[in-house]
Amino acid sequence: MTLPSWEDKKLGTMKRAALWLVTVVGEGNVFTKGALRAAFPETSQIDRRMRDLRDHGWRIDTNREDVGLEPHQQRFVSRGEAVWEPGKGRSKSAAAITATQRREIFARDGHFCRSCGISAGQTYPGTYEAAQLDVARRPVLGPGGAADVQLVTECNRCRVGGREVTADLVSVLDAVRRIGPIERKILAGWMEKDRREFSELERIWASYRTLPEESRAQVREQLGLDGGL
Repeated sequence: MTLPSWEDKKLGTMKRAALWLVTVVGEGNVFTKGALRAAFPETSQIDRRMRDLRDHGWRIDTNREDVGLEPHQQRFVSRGEAVWEPGKGRSKSAAAITATQRREIFARDGHFCRSCGISAGQTYPGTYEAAQLDVARRPVLGPGGAADVQLVTECNRCRVGGREVTADLVSVLDAVRRIGPIERKILAGWMEKDRREFSELERIWASYRTLPEESRAQVREQLGLDGGL
């Protein structure tokens, strides 16, 4: 099937950007922000229109996802929905989130990232980078088998790493049904507080698991362990 021309200005900018990626850049190849803007000099928000493609299954990586890229580079990893075809390319999961909706979602989620628990302005462990909160659209697999897109508060780092993630409500409900009365009571307590206090031992274990192997070996040696865990 012959594709429309990406230069056809009768098409919307997002559709033209998708066609430019497919016919000019090619899957797996790198392009620069400068090349993108040069191709669409009349569009001041071409970067945003390009990002809109991600809502339609397109994967376009920056240096946050691909450490081999320079800040001015992006990689067209794979195409998604053929947004230029009739009836496709429509807005997914509703229109842009309003400022009022954003405030309501932040308040509902306790003003912290629901993936890692960090609060806005708090620095990530071991870095000087401060977290920024935003609203992410998360597909949730429900009991009926269909994925329903729901809104959740996430920090920018988790949003980048979680683009391909689908929350599995069915598995969580099944797990809750399997636990006994004591575990249910403990879990209910965590849910009522919307947080769980970890013991010092659990925090050490979590930190240990993040260490490279050479460092883990030093910790095992500290405990008098000769072999691996």
